[in-house]
Amino acid sequence: MKLEERISAFSALGEILRDALPGKSTPYTDRVTYLIETQHLKNQWFTPENIRLALKSIADELTAENLVKWTDSYPDLKKTYKPLNVGIIMAGNVPLVGFHDFLSVLISGNRVIAKTSSKDPDLINLITDILISLNQEFKKIILISEGILSDFDIVIATGSDNSSRYFEHYFGRYPNIIRKNRNSIAVIDGKESSTEIEALGSDVFSYFGLGCRSVSKLFVPEKYDFSKMIPNWEKYSALINHSKYAGNYDFNKAVFLVNKEKFIDTGYLLLKEENTLSSPAAVLFYEYYNSQEQLYKVFENKKDKIQCIVGRDFLPFGKAQSPALWDYADGIDTINFILKKNLREYCKIKNIILQPTNKKMSWFTNL
Repeated sequence: MKLEERISAFSALGEILRDALPGKSTPYTDRVTYLIETQHLKNQWFTPENIRLALKSIADELTAENLVKWTDSYPDLKKTYKPLNVGIIMAGNVPLVGFHDFLSVLISGNRVIAKTSSKDPDLINLITDILISLNQEFKKIILISEGILSDFDIVIATGSDNSSRYFEHYFGRYPNIIRKNRNSIAVIDGKESSTEIEALGSDVFSYFGLGCRSVSKLFVPEKYDFSKMIPNWEKYSALINHSKYAGNYDFNKAVFLVNKEKFIDTGYLLLKEENTLSSPAAVLFYEYYNSQEQLYKVFENKKDKIQCIVGRDFLPFGKAQSPALWDYADGIDTINFILKKNLREYCKIKNIILQPTNKKMSWFTNL
């Protein structure tokens, strides 16, 4: 498949999803609807609202214009290389969290060998079936498995700080991208409108706050009045009716009470002053700041733990859960990583010896 064919297929995938989500007639509308309505039976966190949100976020980005803009940044995508077998280990904290890796491998003309999460196997299979229906060539370059990965050249693995140690042990000798825990934060300056605070609510509450792009920590000015914020999030109060979310709320509230710790209780969310970034489900940490210099020092010290920052001088409120195609997890350019490995294999086949001749070419030494 040429790059133009791959772009055409993913653009068509986006169109099918955009039509199927509101119920327009497509060959996949019934299946999309069924998965939206039933995934919570396998994973209670995967509510219909969260499945719909994940599919919509993907569908909105998969336009011909976006795909061309994204791929135009990589002239080498138009070259023909021997395809690499790219192992992808997908997480299961958020629906289709592994899709961007899946897309990056295929759009670059390589083969996917994906291990799905046991909590999220069905949605990526839906995507795969749609792609194959659009172009039969995808059948040769997509292998989806719930078992052990094998026959791969490079690995992209996403998990927690704990699972990353296992990934390093098993895949450390292969070229790899291994992702660990990250969280997102929001900066409040106290001058936000009700509309901006309401938009921030989607960054905090979408996917129950379980994603790496979910805001788990607020930085607020000293003496900030939270009573101005909380009323704008009332529409999320129904989350407390979700059993697993409510269980987290009750547990953490009990811990705070037993330890006689101060917190703000909205009835559906607990806000607590804390220095760490990662807060449990149903809890939102906050920290006071008194200067921009203090903020940026914190950001620099914790840059390896921050996925994205929302705020007036950062990503707009409400956009944390809608990354563009060129917004890479952990700031690691997946396409560039794959292309470098492709070039190395290409040079092996052609018996080309890579010798950097100047500083601009020094990256060859890291292939």
